[in-house]
Amino acid sequence: MVRVDFKKELKHLYYPSMRQVAIVDVPEMNFLMVDGAGDPNTAQEYKDAVEALYSLSYALKFMTRREKATDYAVMPLEGLWWTGDMSKFSVEDKDAWKWTVMIMQPEYVTKGLVDKALEHVRNKNLPALSKTRFESLHEGLSAQIMHIGPYSEEDPTIQRLHRHIKENGYKLRGKHHEIYLSDPRKSAPERMKTVIRQPITRA
Repeated sequence: MVRVDFKKELKHLYYPSMRQVAIVDVPEMNFLMVDGAGDPNTAQEYKDAVEALYSLSYALKFMTRREKATDYAVMPLEGLWWTGDMSKFSVEDKDAWKWTVMIMQPEYVTKGLVDKALEHVRNKNLPALSKTRFESLHEGLSAQIMHIGPYSEEDPTIQRLHRHIKENGYKLRGKHHEIYLSDPRKSAPERMKTVIRQPITRA
């Protein structure tokens, strides 16, 4: 049976350097997504969304292994974060955040397969399941860097990323994007790895 780790296949997107900002062209990819709002540290809506995404993603993994004789590692949780006025987006005011949490799916995971997986997990108590959708995202030109450490200490890394963007003739567009490579339940806060990504365009 073939086993694939897409984090390694897409290493330039999921394992950037922590020392320097990288400019990448992010291709169109498919995701399971759930939208919500509020502080992810305290909002039950966020916890429900994450639980639904992982339950459905693992159901798809096992269905694909049975039906296509292909196994793959479930991809990490990702988040798009924004506010109504992005010029006022701040890590200090998480209550004002809007978000989309999502998990990337391999290209051979189809809408039909997702529908079957939804039926498979329907009997579980997953409040966010009805809000989960299967959708493509094409970010295109983006800047990114690896942050090592707790989520609460991301701001200097974000500011460094934004400075690099502006100093190199680009401007921000779209939503702040984070990819959570570490499980906070198993990793020491100072060793956690998070990809910080920002779509850009020429200024």
